[in-house]
Amino acid sequence: MRALVIGSGLGGLSVAIRLAALGLEVLVLEKLDGPGGRARVLRKNGFTFDMGPTVITVPIFLEDLFATQPGDPRLYPDFPEGENLTHTSRYLKLVPLDPFYRIHFPDGSYFDYNNNREHLLAEIRRLAPEDLEGYLRFERDAKAIFQRGFLELGFTHFGSLLDLLKVAPDLLRMGAVFPLLSFVKRYFKNPKLQRIFSFESLLIGGNPLSVPALYVMIHFVERNWGVHFAMGGTGALVQGLVRKLEELGGRIRYNAPVRRILTHNRRVKGVVLEDGEKIPADVVVSNADYIHTYGELLSPEDRRWHSDLRLKRTRLSMSLFVGYFGFRAQGDEGRNLRHHNVLFSERYEGLLQDILQRKTLPEDFAHYLHLPTLTDPSLAPEGHHAAYTLVPVPHNGSGLDWQTLGPRYMEKALRYLDEAGYLPGLMERLVCTHFITPDYFQWTLNSHLGNGFGPEPILWQTASFRPHNRSEDVKGLYLVGQSYQPGAGLPSVMMSAKITARLIAHDLGLEKAPKALLEVTS
Repeated sequence: MRALVIGSGLGGLSVAIRLAALGLEVLVLEKLDGPGGRARVLRKNGFTFDMGPTVITVPIFLEDLFATQPGDPRLYPDFPEGENLTHTSRYLKLVPLDPFYRIHFPDGSYFDYNNNREHLLAEIRRLAPEDLEGYLRFERDAKAIFQRGFLELGFTHFGSLLDLLKVAPDLLRMGAVFPLLSFVKRYFKNPKLQRIFSFESLLIGGNPLSVPALYVMIHFVERNWGVHFAMGGTGALVQGLVRKLEELGGRIRYNAPVRRILTHNRRVKGVVLEDGEKIPADVVVSNADYIHTYGELLSPEDRRWHSDLRLKRTRLSMSLFVGYFGFRAQGDEGRNLRHHNVLFSERYEGLLQDILQRKTLPEDFAHYLHLPTLTDPSLAPEGHHAAYTLVPVPHNGSGLDWQTLGPRYMEKALRYLDEAGYLPGLMERLVCTHFITPDYFQWTLNSHLGNGFGPEPILWQTASFRPHNRSEDVKGLYLVGQSYQPGAGLPSVMMSAKITARLIAHDLGLEKAPKALLEVTS
C-alpha cells in the first residue's frame, strides 16, 4: 500500500516517518531541490542560515519520533514519559537555551525570559514590581488553560462541531476564548509585561489582539520543556528526520512539484507531477498550504465542502520579511544580545493593527533577531557571526510591491540594528546579505498570498473550525502541518503529524487504539 506525502516540511517528514513505521510504502514528493520546506537552509559565503523556524520546544516529541521503529509507529500515548533523549542524540544534538529570549525595549531595558520560576519573579520585581501579584494570578490561570488545552486536548482531532461543543464550557469558564491581549491585561498593568506575556502568539502567526487566550498556554509549554537549539541549526534537525525516514524505507524525490491530486469517484488515486508523470497511490497526505492544496491541487468538481467561497473567506496569517546577514565579530555581541532576541518598538497595539488588520507597512517595526553563532560558532567562518532578523509584514493581499520594497527594507532593517545600538557598526562589518519577502512564501513555498503560517489562529479558525486533517471531500486524502489542526509552531506540527497518522491507521485498520481515543478521531 503506497502513501504519497506532498512536501518535505517538518510536518511532512514527521507523518512520513510514522506511516513508514506502519508498513506503508512511503514516497515524499518535494518541489524544491532539498528537504525542509520553511525549514530550508541557506548557505552563502561560508555562512549557514536557517531560513525558517529556530525555536525548538517539547523535545520529547522529537524523541518519540526518533524512537519509531518498523511495526511501532508510536501513535499512543500522547505524551511519552521521561525526558531522556537517547534516540534523538543518534540524529542530532539538542542544547537548552537560557534565557529563551532576551526581550528588549526602546528605553534600553530588557527582560530575560526562561523557565526558572524564581528568575521570572526576580525579573518582574526588577522591571515592574507592581505586577508581581498579577503574575501569580496569571500563572495560576495560564497553567489551567495549558493543562486543559494542551495536555488534555492537544492531540484531539476536532472532526466535527460536536467535538468542540463538548469542551467549550471549560474553555469559556477559563476565559480561553477571549482575545489574548485583553486576557493578559487582566493581570498586568505595566505595558512592558503586557507585551512580554502576549507576544508569543506572534511566533505562530497569531495577532495578540485577536487570537483566543487559549494560546497563553505557550507560556507553560516553554516553562515545562524549555527552548532548545539543534547544533548545526534547524537544518540538522531536518537532516535527522530525513535519515530516520530512509532507515524505515521511506524515500524522497526532489524537484518533483505536484500539479494535481488524482481522484476517481471522489477517492484518491495518486498525483500527477508538473511534467505529466502520474504516480498512483492509495493514500495522499498534503503538507502544503491549505488554500494551495484545495484551490490548486484538487479539481473543483472534487470540492463540495472546501468551495471557492469557503477558501476565499479564510482569514490568512501575516507574512514575514526575513533578512539574513553575515558580519565580522567585534567580540562583544553577547554582552547585550542573546541567541533569541525580541526587539520591541515604541508602539505595540498600533503596530499590530497596521500590519495585521490594516495590511499596511508602517515606518517603525519590531524585530525577532536570531544570533545562533553565540551558541554554535560553526555556522559562520571564524571571527564572524551569522544572524537573521525577522519582521512581521502584511501578506500579499496588501498589494505591496516587494520587488521594489525588498532591497530598501533590508537596508532599513540592518541600519536600525546598527543605529539603535543592538549591533553598533554593523553596516561596516557586513560580509554577506540575503532576504526573503512574502513573494518567497507565495511563489517558492506555494503559500497563498505569501502567508507565513496558514489560516490565522483566530477563534473561528481554531479546533473544529480549523481545516481538518482528514479531507471531507475526497476519501484517502489527508492533511498535515501548520495549516491544519492543531496549528503552527514546531510542537503543533509534530502533533499534527501524529493526529494525521492516527486517522490513516484507523481508516486502514492498521492500528487499534483505546476506544475513547477512537471516538475523537472518527
